[in-house]
Amino acid sequence: MLKNYKDLLAAAHEVIETIPTQDAIALTRDDGVVFVDLRDRRELEREGRIPGAFHCPRGMLEFWIDPESPYYKPKFGEDKKFVFYCASAWRSALATQTCIEMGFTNVAHVAGGFSAWKMHGGPVEPVEKH
Repeated sequence: MLKNYKDLLAAAHEVIETIPTQDAIALTRDDGVVFVDLRDRRELEREGRIPGAFHCPRGMLEFWIDPESPYYKPKFGEDKKFVFYCASAWRSALATQTCIEMGFTNVAHVAGGFSAWKMHGGPVEPVEKH
């Protein structure tokens, strides 16, 4: 049976941790947390990002988190909790599930994504255009 995006999201939500937006905002003060922005560079330039967030385009995630990949980013080898977000929490839900499938245990995503973050008054920093 074929699955649609709603099926994929429902399956992801069965195994991932979703952090309520207000709780995620409080985590910006926690040095043990790395926020990972999965959005496209154009989205960051247009809307800003969570201050200090690490940018990992969703299409590169699997390659950047795998130590055996030539594209591996050492940031993902740090002993921290990785909290993913995108615009609406769809890409981040699937990304969080992928990380779990690839062996990560300390991962979560922000409920409602960056849209909810801004709506709840979360801090935002601008991103310069390239």
